[in-house]
Amino acid sequence: MTHSSSPSKGGGGARLPTPRILAFASTGIPQAALLLATGTYLPPLYTAHVGITLVAYSLATTSVRIVDLLFDPFLGWMMDRTHGRFGRFRPWFIAGVPVAMLGVYMLLNPPTGAGVLYLATWYLVMWLGVSMLALSHASWAASLAVNYHERSRIYGWMTALGPIGSLGLLMLPFFTQGQLVLGKANSYHPVSLIILLILPLTTLLMAGFTPERPNVELTHRRFGARDYLDVIRRPTMMRLILADLALTLGPGVTGPLYNFFFGQIKGFPQKEINFLLIFYIGAALLGGIVWARVARRIGKHRTLQVSCVLYAIFQMSLMAIPRELFWPTAIGMFFVGFCVSAHILMVRAMVADYADEIRLEQGRERAGVLYAMVTTTQKLGASINVLLVFPLLQLVFHFNPRIPVNDAFALKGLQLCYLFTPIIFVFVGGAMFFGYKLDEARHAEIRKALEDRDQALAEAEAIEPAAQATSAPAAANA
Repeated sequence: MTHSSSPSKGGGGARLPTPRILAFASTGIPQAALLLATGTYLPPLYTAHVGITLVAYSLATTSVRIVDLLFDPFLGWMMDRTHGRFGRFRPWFIAGVPVAMLGVYMLLNPPTGAGVLYLATWYLVMWLGVSMLALSHASWAASLAVNYHERSRIYGWMTALGPIGSLGLLMLPFFTQGQLVLGKANSYHPVSLIILLILPLTTLLMAGFTPERPNVELTHRRFGARDYLDVIRRPTMMRLILADLALTLGPGVTGPLYNFFFGQIKGFPQKEINFLLIFYIGAALLGGIVWARVARRIGKHRTLQVSCVLYAIFQMSLMAIPRELFWPTAIGMFFVGFCVSAHILMVRAMVADYADEIRLEQGRERAGVLYAMVTTTQKLGASINVLLVFPLLQLVFHFNPRIPVNDAFALKGLQLCYLFTPIIFVFVGGAMFFGYKLDEARHAEIRKALEDRDQALAEAEAIEPAAQATSAPAAANA
């Protein structure tokens, strides 16, 4: 038997107080703001303002993301091997903060003459920092609760709080009387400063108030590449990986095309384009709570499938809404965003359940590596979608991002890519969960076995020092 620790207060078994969950989830606010600024609004900055072509932009960012794919498995492996007085995941999150801050500042403030090399370099730095933040945050969340529904609650609050950062950036025109507007060249610098202020503040709040559950292991045997491969390629994890990739590719396609679609297809000015995004992102504030409650009734995988069907319905409704009708379009965007909010929430919660199954079988926690795989699929999906749609728009449909209004053929290509491509991928993601076995009943069996085993280990360790203490006088008398 190896050393193990008793559960900490506020750890896995007890219901975590809501204020602590809010402190933990608060770091999602600057992370969401960062991803909005460097996702949806980075392509216009470098293609329309800096002057990099669509093909060059897609090749540069995709190349970086492919390299970045190697980060997550390595980081997950390192996190699983981390043992210290400050926890397993807390040190990694704190270390990722300055890396992400440096990358996002340089990326959103390109100097005169910045080219593809500048974009690729700082894009890589930023994503290294984001990898450290996202992976440690998700893995830490998995260790906070062990109950099937408690995990939905924690990930639900993470999903609900994160969009506050994105909404805050989109509301800048209200707060600054129109001086700062996302998408305008003079707004990128102050936006970067806002992110650089909020990220360390929320990190201090999370690190100071959120506990970490001790890692209980049966063995210190080293796990090699073959062991990790065996964990990842099992049917349950393969479903989660492939579904996460498809669900990322779906809505992810719309991000780089968002400004072009609503500007040139729907005829909205930049200010109203930003306001529409408020409804899309703001829907997650409600979705994170509602979907968690739905999952309590029908299970996580069924909830995810329902959200996929509803997504297709509301995504197609955007095509039927006439041009320049703001409020009907805003309502459609709200329900699209509401459905998307279920995807990451449910997949992350199901990965935590699978991590319990692996710990029961192998005696070691592998949450870091497992979450590394789904964060890797997110990055891969975000890379592939740009590579698929940007060259297609430029080379096939002859779409030009620097032209205010393209011809009918180019606009038709833009509309097809924005509306129908994501529906196909989302349906594939939902289909992956037909026949899914790791439901609430199965997870309850796993948790019962883990709790019995951990209790037996704790009792054995309590008896061992007492036995040594009583044997010492006997040996001395002898």
